[in-house]
Amino acid sequence: MVFADLLFIYLFLPTVLGFYYLLQAQARNIILVAASIIFYTWGEPVWVILLIFSATVDFHCGKFIASRDDARGRRLGLVISLVSNLSLLAAFKYSGFLVTNINALTGARLPVPHFSLPIGISFYTFQTISYTVDIYRGRASVQKSFLQFLLFVSLFSQLIAGPIVRYTDIARELASRVLRFSDIAHGLRRFIMGLFKKVAIANSAGHLASVWMNRSVESQTVAGAWFGALMFTLQIYYDFSGYSDMAIGLGLMFGFHLPENFNYPYIARSVGDFWRRWHMSLSSFFRDYLYIPLGGKHRHMYLNLLIVWFLTGLWHGASWNFVLWGLYYLVFLVLEKSLPGRLLRRLPSALGHLYLIVVVIIGWVLFYFTDLSEGLEHLRMMLFMEDLPWFDLQIKISLANNLYWILASLLFCAPLVIWFKKMLQMVELRLGSGAGNLVMISASLAGLVISTVLLVGQTHNPFLYYRF
Repeated sequence: MVFADLLFIYLFLPTVLGFYYLLQAQARNIILVAASIIFYTWGEPVWVILLIFSATVDFHCGKFIASRDDARGRRLGLVISLVSNLSLLAAFKYSGFLVTNINALTGARLPVPHFSLPIGISFYTFQTISYTVDIYRGRASVQKSFLQFLLFVSLFSQLIAGPIVRYTDIARELASRVLRFSDIAHGLRRFIMGLFKKVAIANSAGHLASVWMNRSVESQTVAGAWFGALMFTLQIYYDFSGYSDMAIGLGLMFGFHLPENFNYPYIARSVGDFWRRWHMSLSSFFRDYLYIPLGGKHRHMYLNLLIVWFLTGLWHGASWNFVLWGLYYLVFLVLEKSLPGRLLRRLPSALGHLYLIVVVIIGWVLFYFTDLSEGLEHLRMMLFMEDLPWFDLQIKISLANNLYWILASLLFCAPLVIWFKKMLQMVELRLGSGAGNLVMISASLAGLVISTVLLVGQTHNPFLYYRF
């Protein structure tokens, strides 16, 4: 089950909300855990056992760490947690990749394991790791209720594709939440905004990306190669940020305040700034739980960066194109920390922004193609390394048919929502608070209706980050 699904929007969610609001506070965690297990089982009827197993192991590891006064005992509890979590992740996500590469390097004929990747394992694994590490560091109090801990691990609003929620982010709200009408209303608006981004923009961009990214050299143009890459750039942003909006909105409806995951990354003017704005929960996780413990910038900085960005790429998928994508960003981050970076900061803001956009678009090409040879071939077409025409009739027609939609999509990569809220505040000052609320309600209803109409006619509607 996905959020952008009519069954979820008009049956599952209203049913869960109805029971949640009607029952007493003591029963609400039970309702949410039950709903989360049903939600996960809908797509993964077998691997839900893996999720519960992971939660059980880390719950007891946390209690063990907290109960020990000696460093050796505490370290043992942490090691058990890390080994169990990373072993599960390695077995289900990377074992086939590892054996395939061993066979290729050595000529061996080891059987390649084939597991269906448990949905969300990359996200909930990191969440449970954050719990035991923070207990070990003394930054979090141990959770004594297994029901509350299972809710932390399985909460369906962010279980499948993040944001990566640390235990300390919602520890208090696991025990007790205050339901405010303002939070519920804001959560509903945020959910609809994310739904619209996914259904009206990401899906359309994804269709165009598949058309123009998968063309052979014989039928491609330079403009078509760039157009396909731009469409995927829009698709992955609106798909993932739309999911994060829906997750945060759902959290608010149930009384949880989940962390932000995106902050308009495409308005950045450097790669460093981009990664402070893109998938912020992942970036901060690697920073706090890997980069800084390795020594950060104070000891072996470049080696630490290499490890972090190699693993950042690998986290996204068991394929060399993802590793190359991570190392590609490492190169620019290192350059930005040296003389070229200081020169870059002196550029006019428009040129700095143009630099970032070109780097990001090229990076998404590496991300798109799991077959490295196909990705490099597409880059050759984009970078004038193939004898291709600049335009043909098909790309001209595609651009003409989608021009206004593309311009609007590019425009909404900027913080227009913030500007819109400021305008509403001005309207409320002049006409009263009712006017601003009326505009917000009307916009939300319009977004819901448009999204519903589009969903009725769509047959393929996956979230890109479900596979990670």
